[in-house]
Amino acid sequence: MKLILGSASPRRRELLAQLGLVPDAVRAPDVDEDPRKGERPRDYVVRIARDKIAALPLADDEVLLCADTTVSVGRRILGKPRDAGEAAEFLWALSGRRHHVLTAVAVRAGDRIWERLVDTIVKFKPLSNAEVNAYLGSGEWQGKAGGYAIQGAAGAFIPWLQGSFTGVVGLPLAETATLLRAAGLRAEDRT
Repeated sequence: MKLILGSASPRRRELLAQLGLVPDAVRAPDVDEDPRKGERPRDYVVRIARDKIAALPLADDEVLLCADTTVSVGRRILGKPRDAGEAAEFLWALSGRRHHVLTAVAVRAGDRIWERLVDTIVKFKPLSNAEVNAYLGSGEWQGKAGGYAIQGAAGAFIPWLQGSFTGVVGLPLAETATLLRAAGLRAEDRT
């Protein structure tokens, strides 16, 4: 079976490599990622992962892996910030609070789809103006759900989390490995 990664995210490729997997191809689906009016964060992230998995064609010998990650503060979805101003707004909303990082993973082989939603609770320490401005200046917030990357400098903002560290990065490895095995693809078979 060939592994197709339905994501252009370099972080997801790096995480797959930790499982000993290298995608045979990368195909980024083109889906509308705007939340619907009144859509709850959990429903939103699952819908986007499903839309991604449905958007890509698949050959009989291929297994497709798609995922989506979002950050939520209460019922508010913090997606990828459009600019530094929105990134600052997100960081201040997270400062000193707990929030949820939701990652939905979907795997498809033939007509079968396996899914998993991983919810990780993350706590930010109270941030100072200097910390927020330095982080914004780093540019690391660009293209990141919630405007931060836990695997980068923002890791210093997080005294604890409950759940999956790799889920916060963008692909929960334990759950992904289980889904891929269910679809008939295992790292040990690909070496």
